[in-house]
Amino acid sequence: MLRSAITRRGAAAVALAATAALALSACSDSGSGSGDGEAVTLEYGVWDQKQEAAMKEIAAAFTEEHPEVTVKLVTTPYKEYFTKLQTSVSGGSAPDVFWMNGPNFQLYASNGVLAPLDDQGIDPADYPQGLVDLYTYDGALYGAPKDFDTVGLWYNKELFDAAGVAYPEAGWTWEDLEATAAKLTDPAKGQFGIAASQFGQENYYNSIAQAGGEVISADGTESGYGSPEALAGIELWTDLIAAGSSPTAQQMTDTNPEDLFFSGKVAMFQNGSWAAGAYADNPDIADKVNVAPLAAGAEGNQSVIHGLANVVNAKSDHVDLAKEFAAFASGEAASDIMADSGTVIPAFDGKQQAWVDALPQYDLQVYIDALDTAVAYPVSKNTAAWNSIESEILSQIWAGSVSPKDGLQQLATEMQAALDAESE
Repeated sequence: MLRSAITRRGAAAVALAATAALALSACSDSGSGSGDGEAVTLEYGVWDQKQEAAMKEIAAAFTEEHPEVTVKLVTTPYKEYFTKLQTSVSGGSAPDVFWMNGPNFQLYASNGVLAPLDDQGIDPADYPQGLVDLYTYDGALYGAPKDFDTVGLWYNKELFDAAGVAYPEAGWTWEDLEATAAKLTDPAKGQFGIAASQFGQENYYNSIAQAGGEVISADGTESGYGSPEALAGIELWTDLIAAGSSPTAQQMTDTNPEDLFFSGKVAMFQNGSWAAGAYADNPDIADKVNVAPLAAGAEGNQSVIHGLANVVNAKSDHVDLAKEFAAFASGEAASDIMADSGTVIPAFDGKQQAWVDALPQYDLQVYIDALDTAVAYPVSKNTAAWNSIESEILSQIWAGSVSPKDGLQQLATEMQAALDAESE
């Protein structure tokens, strides 16, 4: 899951620092041999504590096949993960294998930090095409897809039942969503039908695609925010706020919109597949909620697809073993372990059903079905540079200080300038 909340100046500084750090790493020298039968320890960098048990089991399974290799898990919270990674890459101490996400991938791949994995026998047909494309750079595969996430519409059954409103279902349209949100809104109770939060992956990236638009062109060089379709995708959410069916931007700043969903103050909340396990473990809502497909716009009910990949430090002292472990950690046996844990949807084809079965109380098949029409998470060579512009201007639109039409024209212009700078 990815959300941008940094300032434009901060993002520029991060991008410049990252580029400098990565360039330094590309010039460093290090060995690249395998273990040759000698005892070897590979460091594996991850960020999700909830997945630690599964990752340790995967590491142990690799050691069973390679008794000379110990895989040491290095867990860093996501908020610090990429800052620490940039520093360790620059200093030559990055993990041998580590998790990578879409927005950061091209920056690392283009600076020679990552080792290509084309020689590992990874069959692209075993993974969603969108993830293969996401982790391919200049025609080479640099990331072994590990897991994926799509987006669904979670809803509070108790609130629907109390209002006598039918649950969301496949075939729902934006008009149905808006009408239902209005019915579930009760100002006297401080209750809202939906949270129109300023979240890209969970909300407006999907609605822009559902309207027939795009955030960025497939080659990552053109902004799509200046189109009528992008405007329609944004106005779905701002209209819900204006109608009073959603908390205001300020209310969602004061209280996390997901917390409003937890407390029964919001009836519907779009969220990624990563939420399923967390909701099942939350006694306040575990038995009250379920998930449905996204509502459809003019062009359908597309969901953004994103997912993590296992990548290899090109300067690892044991790059061959590291590449083998990266492929293994995204392979069939590892996918069985991930699926059984119920924490994420494995990217490996045919292994998703076990994840669905792990939480039978929810209609999790909607996340798998979303693959049929999924669109790729929007990225470019330096995604952070325009993510900060996007966040700043959309915050003004959500707050009502600038109209969606005017704000998106400004966003398209400034985002395009950032994209043009990437190619200079």
